[in-house]
Amino acid sequence: MVQKPDPETLKAMNANITDEFRANAGKVGGRFEGNELLLLTTTGAKSGNPRVAPLVAFRIDDRLLIVAGYGGADVNPAWVHNLRANPRAHVELATGSFDVVARELDPAEREAVIPRINATTPAFAYANYQSKTTRTIPIFELQADDA
Repeated sequence: MVQKPDPETLKAMNANITDEFRANAGKVGGRFEGNELLLLTTTGAKSGNPRVAPLVAFRIDDRLLIVAGYGGADVNPAWVHNLRANPRAHVELATGSFDVVARELDPAEREAVIPRINATTPAFAYANYQSKTTRTIPIFELQADDA
């Protein structure tokens, strides 16, 4: 079982990735190089403060998806709790930014997209993370918020 990442280490890593993303029009090196990333800004479920998380984006059937892999840790990342409490969020992509409403995929939808996620980005494959934990890893669709 994978332990929850150290909060301070994770915060510093995410800040560095966010800075690199914003400085390079969405391009990030290291383990994320060659993958489409997005910055997801949620509202903290407890604090009400904005929280930014850099995530690998998956585009499947004209849908923008994110996976709560969290390296295979036994708990969900904080952004999952935030989206469940308030599904309205903001996304930054290399091509621009927009408001979204997040929708958690139901089990049948999740199972249908997992093979495609696994095939598109092996380093960030759902199967890689799921093999490390007993929790069911959530997948969210981010839909443009036209409200």
